[in-house]
Amino acid sequence: MNVVVWHDLECGAYTADLPLWDELAAGGTVLDVGAGTGRVALRLARNGCTVTALDRDPVLLAVLADRAETAGVRVRTVIADATDFDAGDGFDLVAVPMQTIQLLPERAGFFRCARRAVRSGGLVALAIAADLEPFEGSDLPPPDVAESGGTRFVSQPTAVRAVPGGTRIERLRHVIPPGTTERDVIELATVSADEIAAEGAAAGLEPAETRYIEPTLDHVGSEVVILRG
Repeated sequence: MNVVVWHDLECGAYTADLPLWDELAAGGTVLDVGAGTGRVALRLARNGCTVTALDRDPVLLAVLADRAETAGVRVRTVIADATDFDAGDGFDLVAVPMQTIQLLPERAGFFRCARRAVRSGGLVALAIAADLEPFEGSDLPPPDVAESGGTRFVSQPTAVRAVPGGTRIERLRHVIPPGTTERDVIELATVSADEIAAEGAAAGLEPAETRYIEPTLDHVGSEVVILRG
């Protein structure tokens, strides 16, 4: 279950975007794409939204379902890839938080599916990283640290590098005990808010506006591109 610990440690503590998702959801029906263990989905469900959580990882969704039951809320889960899914239709909001759209190998499939999922006049909102500054070397940011069952988990960012077409984020993950270390690497595609809006428009979504989420001490700022069905 280390995948759950790492996900919660590296993503779960981020809260700067939550007021915007509350505002956009407005108590309606929401499809949370890349939901993970439920950082956004559970909050919206607690706030009275009817929530469907979509992720390709069944382990993360199983934890989300357990947490929803413990919290006394209902969240429907769908195991599917964000580039090819059918979670139903008529959603008031299709939410894609935390740069999930930049992790996809191609975005056209997502936009086709999102256009089918959102109701006429509903919203599709996608967060993209606004300012990822490269770094590497000895001047590293502080690690993310958590403890679970007597085990200490330490996630240390080691580099952010520009690569063709995107940005590579590198981390070392330490588990103590037994004292193991593994390397984690993700790549975010470079894409602008205007490009996201154009890709959405090509799929039949109408560009509406772009909102900005300020950076925090631990996270970069993000732009949230909002499209209308």
